Amino acid sequence: MSPHENKGALGLSYFTVGYNILEGIASIIFGYAAGSFALVAFGLDSFIESLSGGIMIWRFTGREGISHEEEERIEARAVKLVAFAFYLLGAYVLYNSIRNLYLHHGPEQSLAGIIIAIISLIVMPALFFLKRRIGRAINSRSLLADSKQTLACMTLSLVLLIGLGVNYLWGIWWSDSAASGVIALLLISEGYNTYREGELCEC
Repeated sequence: MSPHENKGALGLSYFTVGYNILEGIASIIFGYAAGSFALVAFGLDSFIESLSGGIMIWRFTGREGISHEEEERIEARAVKLVAFAFYLLGAYVLYNSIRNLYLHHGPEQSLAGIIIAIISLIVMPALFFLKRRIGRAINSRSLLADSKQTLACMTLSLVLLIGLGVNYLWGIWWSDSAASGVIALLLISEGYNTYREGELCEC
């Protein structure tokens, strides 16, 4: 790997962490203010995405006195921990989605949430393509796996935008719970795919 390629991978990873932390904080604040559990769930997912970016920073930062085999084992364990975090978050979001549907609990309309989702839909596709291009250039399985998580975040942004948009435009109370339910299933699916990536790292 050339120094330029390593710098590019690190730069994308730092941007991923910084952007997702800001996105997560904003989503949770506005989500609680509007009573939108889908927006809160999206914010929690942003923090998990920042954790994945942190793993990539670790991956592409020089480590002295450690063998390549040991580094791969540590990375595999870290990736699997991220996978379990997705499972737990997905179960939590699904439970609250079903609960809110049962109790007929709907959120307030959230224009701020819609803006957050639109910004994410602009940023995430560009970030995904850049990660995939560099990952292929340096033959990095971990960076390619991280790019898939960015792609999943883009999908979550679209689901969030649809749910919040339907509620904002037509006042359909259950759209937020339905969106959070879809987000939960996507989180569980992402957890499964991430766990598989962790197993591949151990090979």
